[in-house]
Amino acid sequence: MIDLVAFIPRAVGQGIPLLYGSTGEIITQKSGNLNLGIPGVMYVGAISGVIGSFFYEQSIKNGGTENGFLMIAIPLLCSLLGSFLMGLLYSFLTVTLRANQNVTGLAMTTFGVGFGNFFGGSLIKISGLDVPSIALSKTSTYFSKSFVGTDAGWFGKIFLSYGFLAYAAIIIAIASALIIKRTRVGLHLRAVGESPTTADAAGINVTRYKYVATCAGCMIAGLGGLYYVMDYACGVWSNDAFGDRGWLAIALVIFTIWRPDMSIFASILFGGLYILYLYIPTGMDHMEYKEIYKMIPYIVTLVVLVITSMRNKRENQPPASLGLSYFREER
Repeated sequence: MIDLVAFIPRAVGQGIPLLYGSTGEIITQKSGNLNLGIPGVMYVGAISGVIGSFFYEQSIKNGGTENGFLMIAIPLLCSLLGSFLMGLLYSFLTVTLRANQNVTGLAMTTFGVGFGNFFGGSLIKISGLDVPSIALSKTSTYFSKSFVGTDAGWFGKIFLSYGFLAYAAIIIAIASALIIKRTRVGLHLRAVGESPTTADAAGINVTRYKYVATCAGCMIAGLGGLYYVMDYACGVWSNDAFGDRGWLAIALVIFTIWRPDMSIFASILFGGLYILYLYIPTGMDHMEYKEIYKMIPYIVTLVVLVITSMRNKRENQPPASLGLSYFREER
C-alpha cells in the first residue's frame, strides 16, 4: 500500500510548478494568445532567480551580512523580471508584429532552455565546483520553510508542510478564477479572446489586454520554475533538470477547461501521477515495470485530450480567437 502521508506532500510539491504554469497559460489563452513557450518561460524564471540568489550568496561569503528579506526578495524579483521580459518579447512578436503564435512559442521554448543552460553552465564555472550543479542551500531554507516541524502529525504533513510559494500558487489560482469570472476586467479579457473585433468595436483596447494578460501569465509561470529550484529541488540547479513539466502545464489548461480553480486539484493529480512509480512496489524481478509506470501521466494526458475534444458544450471550448492574430484594419 502507498503511504499517503508521505505521498501527498510529494505529489503537491510536483504539482505546484504545474499549477503556476497552467494558471499563467490560462490567463494568456483567455486573451486569445496561445503561448507554447511556457516551458521556456519557466526555465528563464528559474535561472533568473538562481542568478540573483547566486550573486547575493557570493556577496555574503565575501563579508556581507545575511538578510532574510533579501534572500527571498532578490531571487523573487529576478524571476519575475526574467519571465516578464519573455512575455513582453512574445507579445511584441505576436501582437505587434503578428508573427505566427505556434512558431513563436516553440522558438521561445528553445530559446528559454538554451538561455537557462548557458547561464547555468556559466555559474557552475564561476563557482569552480567539480559537480555539474549549483547548490543555493541558504536561499532554499527560506523558500522551503514550512509552518510545522518534522515531528508534525498527519494533518501538518499533508496541509502545512510547504513553503510560502506553494500557498501563493493556490491563492493566485483562486484569485485568477474570480477575476476572470466575476470582474469587468475578466469580462473584457474574455471578450478579447472570443472576438477581438467585437471587443474593439465596444471600445476595449485589444492590444493592451493581450499584452497585460500575456506578461502577467508569463510572470506567474516563471514562479513555477523558481519554486521547483528553490523549494522542491532544495536550491539545486542542474541543466536540463526540469524535464517536461512545462508541456504538462499546457496540457492541464485543456484538462481544466480553462478554469484556474480546477487547476489546483488537477495539478496535484498530475503531480502524483508523475511520481507514482516511486511508490509502487515491484520487487527486483519486476523493475522493468517501473518504466511503464513512468508513462502514466503521458497516457492520462492523451486520454484527457481525446475526451476533451469530444466535448460539445460551448463553455468547454477554447476562446474562439485562440492562436489568431488580430488585424484591426480588417475590422
